[in-house]
Amino acid sequence: MNTFIQNDHIRVGIKPLGAELFSLRGLQSGKEYMWKADPAFWGKTSPVLFPIVGTLRDDKYKYGGKEYSLPRHGFAREMPFELRSATDTSATFVLESSEKTLLKYPFRFRLEMGYTLEGTTLIVTYHVYNEGETDMYFSLGAHPAFAVPVTEGLHYEDYHLQFNHRETAPRWRIDGAGLIEPVATPCLDNSDHLDLRKELFYKDAIVLKHLSSTLITLRHKTESHGLEFRYDQFPYLGLWAAKDADFLCIEPWCGIADSDNHNYELTTKEGIEKLAPKDSWARRWSVTTF
Repeated sequence: MNTFIQNDHIRVGIKPLGAELFSLRGLQSGKEYMWKADPAFWGKTSPVLFPIVGTLRDDKYKYGGKEYSLPRHGFAREMPFELRSATDTSATFVLESSEKTLLKYPFRFRLEMGYTLEGTTLIVTYHVYNEGETDMYFSLGAHPAFAVPVTEGLHYEDYHLQFNHRETAPRWRIDGAGLIEPVATPCLDNSDHLDLRKELFYKDAIVLKHLSSTLITLRHKTESHGLEFRYDQFPYLGLWAAKDADFLCIEPWCGIADSDNHNYELTTKEGIEKLAPKDSWARRWSVTTF
């Protein structure tokens, strides 16, 4: 059963499968800010990427002398979460390791996803707990897809992204196997502005590393409705849309796809997080509608 939370400003819907956010509606404007999950383009709206982000080289990794296999972005997005607690304006979902997950990922964990409303803002939190007796290695990322255009009848190309700092950052492309290419190409050059064009994503995501910005605003050149996306302590950022689809994913990541020369070892994977036994780890992002 889907879970809904709301206040006087926004109403949010979350599915139990993957604890996936699927609706963010402005109650005054009536606007739906999330992508409609049209399967002709992409049938998801906001999967959680865990315990890896992106694609492993040959879909496999090594840990402790053993070889394991994981699909792109891991398994959490395809597993049912338990609704652990809920109020009118908040909800917490939990996924715990099991004998099934241990076959693919040899760490005992608890992943909690929290959704909280504050005014016109939705706050999404991730807590990872290492329930095992050894260090735990993982990546985690967000993948929310926002409707573009926000207002029906407007054009995708009339929207842009505004960063809260000027950035000089190249684009790390993703090759046909889903791996990060070894050489970056120019993208942001002392700029805080990126005009949206559907052609930007014809060769998969724009991947940026180590930005200074922690706030990205989606704006139309004349119309007033859009959103502010805040994130912190995520070293990688993906921007993506399916080919010619009317959405934009803004994806803060703690982790990244392999390159084609990675040695398969999980402990040396770029961007991997290390969590001590019985310790916890947290990140959050938020979206404010206007």
